[in-house]
Amino acid sequence: MKEDYIQKNDYRSIFFTDKAEECESELKSLFLNHLEYSLIKDITTVKPWDIYYALALSLRDLLIERWLRTQYEYRKQDVKKVYYLSLEFLLGRMLTNSLINLDVYNEVYDMLKEMGISLEDIIELEPDMGLGNGGLGRLAACFMDSLATQAYPAYGYGIRYDYGIFKQQIVQGYQVEEPDNWRKNGCPWEINRPELTYRVRFGGKVISETLPDGRIEHHWIDTEDVLAVAWDIPVPGYQVDNVNNLRLWQATSTAEFDLEYFNNGDYVKAVEKKTISENISKVLYPNDNVHLGRMLRLQQEYFFVSATLQDIFAHWKRYHHSFNNFADKIAIQLNDTHPALAIPEMLRILIDEERMSFENAWEITKRCFSYTNHTILPEALEKWGIALFEELLPRHLMLIYQINNVVMEEVMRLYPGDLAKMRNLSIIEETNGKAIRMAQLAIHSSHTVNGVAKLHTKILCERIFPDLAELYPGKFQNKTNGITPRLWLHTCNPQLASLISEYIGSGWITNLEEIRGIEKYINDPDFRTSFAEVKDINKSHLSRYIYRETGIRVQVNSLFDAQIKRLHEYKRQLLNVMGTIARYFRIKDNPNGNFVPRTVIFAGKAAPGYFLAKRLIKLINNIGEVVNKDPDIKDRLKVVFLPNYCVSLAERIIPAADLSIQISTAGYEASGTGNMKFALNGALTLGTLDGANIEMAEEIGAENMFIFGLTAEEVKELNQSGYNPRSYYESDPELKRVVDSLIDGTFEEGEKDLFLPIWKALMEDGDSYLNMADFRAFVETSNKVDEFYLNREEWITKAILNVARVGKFSSDRAIKEYADDIWGIKPLPLELNNGNNS
Repeated sequence: MKEDYIQKNDYRSIFFTDKAEECESELKSLFLNHLEYSLIKDITTVKPWDIYYALALSLRDLLIERWLRTQYEYRKQDVKKVYYLSLEFLLGRMLTNSLINLDVYNEVYDMLKEMGISLEDIIELEPDMGLGNGGLGRLAACFMDSLATQAYPAYGYGIRYDYGIFKQQIVQGYQVEEPDNWRKNGCPWEINRPELTYRVRFGGKVISETLPDGRIEHHWIDTEDVLAVAWDIPVPGYQVDNVNNLRLWQATSTAEFDLEYFNNGDYVKAVEKKTISENISKVLYPNDNVHLGRMLRLQQEYFFVSATLQDIFAHWKRYHHSFNNFADKIAIQLNDTHPALAIPEMLRILIDEERMSFENAWEITKRCFSYTNHTILPEALEKWGIALFEELLPRHLMLIYQINNVVMEEVMRLYPGDLAKMRNLSIIEETNGKAIRMAQLAIHSSHTVNGVAKLHTKILCERIFPDLAELYPGKFQNKTNGITPRLWLHTCNPQLASLISEYIGSGWITNLEEIRGIEKYINDPDFRTSFAEVKDINKSHLSRYIYRETGIRVQVNSLFDAQIKRLHEYKRQLLNVMGTIARYFRIKDNPNGNFVPRTVIFAGKAAPGYFLAKRLIKLINNIGEVVNKDPDIKDRLKVVFLPNYCVSLAERIIPAADLSIQISTAGYEASGTGNMKFALNGALTLGTLDGANIEMAEEIGAENMFIFGLTAEEVKELNQSGYNPRSYYESDPELKRVVDSLIDGTFEEGEKDLFLPIWKALMEDGDSYLNMADFRAFVETSNKVDEFYLNREEWITKAILNVARVGKFSSDRAIKEYADDIWGIKPLPLELNNGNNS
């Protein structure tokens, strides 16, 4: 590249900037200057990573003026803003998104091509940002994109993790966790803001002082302190001038170095405080199976919200002289319960620092907060032991008790003598040791609570929090999740996006409802042919990636069946595995039979402490070892586990999938967004009536999906009547053979009893998520998929309808609903030009 570039441009010098002043393009001039002056490179020393980094810095430069102007207009017009608090933001890669949002993709493509550089190769160098794990973080990222694209005044707040969740390696079939040092070579998108540093306190004690007027003041003293330092990432909207801000907090020590310990030769002790402090922002979700892990996790959650609330208050006080209209101008959204400590933290600031009465502070707090619930799993509803809470946050414990007293007084007034109501509505759980129930805290303290799909919201109101829903009629709303079409079609599947835009224009990119326009071309031969060709091209790309990463050769003409999501029993990767084993045995028993070739693709991480999920990964890989090498099977079945699932890997798999596996036990998945992404890219869904699948069936048409299995109500009734998984085992010979294969050596490869824990979960421990009950329906529906796939024309029709009818599931629609119904904020679109913008 270097020699070609020198020769082509007739450079007599090694410097990039020799002709920078002659560049017609501002972007190219910025790029060449960054290569030379920011990265200290010349034509003979530049590496591909330098190209990426300089390009990212150049794009960031283009965003800066818009970013500054956006923040200025928000301040100048004193508009109401939403602050979106999330412990995760799964942003993925920023480069392509920025190129597209700034409308410079083609310009950069041509600029690099002239230098002999492939833009696609440069894009592949960028690591995914390690700021999230699963659907919670990806939803937050989609929401930030939609907020900016629709010009809503918004700020995201989170933690700047050093290592994110973890990097997943597969070693001899086992998941092995390695640190995900995503910033080891620097991150060009983030900007350090050391002037925005706040002190976060832990531990200590609270002393109370009675003032002459009878008021009681509380002083939190003798604390162990940590500093929170701000790092900002600009979030551009799609081809608009608005650029919002994502602010992330990094933990640092109040004392970098203890010179006395150092001089006495205790070098470890000299930096101990610094190390302990910085652990807070090291890793997302430290293992909470041990006490120190739980302590670190609670510290992490409080550190995050304390810095955020201090920042919000500092900004407010800079431009306002009272708190009279604070709640009229500020909306704070809690993305699940992880940020719920923001509630007592706001009370602490208003009462202890601003000298406000509890009653006034409580009214302001309730008007500011709204809360999104993302789960109905009992183990995922956060609780914190009183003893741990008192050790770390004694003042906040006092405030939570005070909130609870107010709540209980109202409960006793409305339901005198009803002890069951008091137990259910109390923030404090009295059984199995006292604990603080964070969902109850969030619900009592928020003006609005929402679920993320119709079924999920119904279950919240009727099963999980019925007494709270009765206490607060009208507080609970539904806001079905959505995805950004900018990433999940326009960016990840550019050929399909171009085809759609060629036929109906590009308005669908910002108004996904317009994508329904392709339905009128459903019988157009040229459109159908091109649509099918795009899928084949994407499958070819993925097959090459699979071979490169795993050494497994898969057939492009096979049905690509994908289940890609974090490993959890309720998501039922195990049911998919059981169906795959059954398919394997059917082919094995009839090697000359006519079977539809299928490639079964898994990807997802298991939490480090989740034994059964990790053992299931080993089972999937062992099945792959057996199936993929069996000469009787040939190319009629392949089983693939792709390691280190992340946003950029999803961007490869989703455009190539024919079939989307969404088979959670009905009533357990809050919403899901993977189902929406697959449908938007032309995959058909094999799924249960759970989460957003139900609403997708309403929009797309159940006849264009493959729905099977027990409903949420049937699951509830079966569990109540006494579910007996062994009865299914004994009455279904195929199921019996599948379950027996877990312990008869078929897939153990010499490691005896390797999968006995999975067998026991099914046969002895109650099969909590009803894999056995839904097995027969799953297998039969999967066979029906094969029948439809053989009819290529009918399959193409259904695939087109999936794309055309998924318009409801845009995050733009979701954000507008939040803005109108919950936050009360209005868009503030900006238009920059070359004139005076002062």
